[in-house]
Amino acid sequence: MHRRLGQAEAYSFEADFTKQGLARTSDCGASGVCAVKKILHDTAMDPIPERAGVGLKPEHYEEIVEKGPDIGWFEIHAENYMEAGGPPHHFLGLIRNRYPLSVHGVGLSIGGAAPISRLHLTLLKAVCDRYEPSLVSEHLAWSTHEGVFVNDLLPLPYNKHTLKYVCQHIDDVQTFLGRTILIENPSTYVRFQSTDMSEIEFLTAIAQHTGCGLLLDVNNVYVSATNHGFDPRGYIDAFPMERVGEIHLGGHAHDSDDSSAPLLIDSHGSEVSDPVWELFSRAIQSDGAKPTLIEWDNDVPPWRILHAEAQRADRLLATRGAPK
Repeated sequence: MHRRLGQAEAYSFEADFTKQGLARTSDCGASGVCAVKKILHDTAMDPIPERAGVGLKPEHYEEIVEKGPDIGWFEIHAENYMEAGGPPHHFLGLIRNRYPLSVHGVGLSIGGAAPISRLHLTLLKAVCDRYEPSLVSEHLAWSTHEGVFVNDLLPLPYNKHTLKYVCQHIDDVQTFLGRTILIENPSTYVRFQSTDMSEIEFLTAIAQHTGCGLLLDVNNVYVSATNHGFDPRGYIDAFPMERVGEIHLGGHAHDSDDSSAPLLIDSHGSEVSDPVWELFSRAIQSDGAKPTLIEWDNDVPPWRILHAEAQRADRLLATRGAPK
């Protein structure tokens, strides 16, 4: 999402997790996956296919219902459907009857220090119970503080202190929903002096100790790599793809910082750029096809343009990243 502000080596946390209470159950085995992973939502009858999907937008409701386009699946932002009724639910119900669905949350504030809002969790669960999505995901970010909601997805330092409460929050969410979720790598624009782990180490640790899956946002990798000066290919190569349940692709905007250095903004308001397509190809060459979403949330184009982006992703998925 645009509203996000902001190599892997073996990193052993077993002693610290046990000491700090993070390994809370004897069911944590050698893999580090805790008992919450057993709370799986049965999606065998309606899985997300290893194809491209798109974010469902009101601008496209009627065309999708009328034409039934060849698209793998749709994703919604949960917060847009937390009201009880109205046209959004009418159209989503029609579309859900024909296509698999993924739910993407933007408001849980999993990276925040405060406990997860029980009200927000209850509303999220109502959406999931109503539409039975095959995948549910959220961001490694925070957006609330002392009861104030910030319309942004803000970064957090990566260290053992934040790791402890992030894992607690993920366990709380998964237990409440009765299913595993995916956690998305963020796009970032700042770094913290208190960070003492890489992003991949942090994401791997939370996956190991909560049983959650990961959502790899390739555009976020490219944005963060440009902003912080690291190699995005190395990041992709080091990412634990075996834990990835979904991939996101989107556009970004070009800007510059106070020193006139290039600054990319995760805007989701344009076509996927060629460097991001190249990173996507690299990712799926290593571990095969994954359900892949085209995100286009701002300046939403006509359906034919969005669908063309999904078709391009489908062609790459069909050949494991090798262009025809």
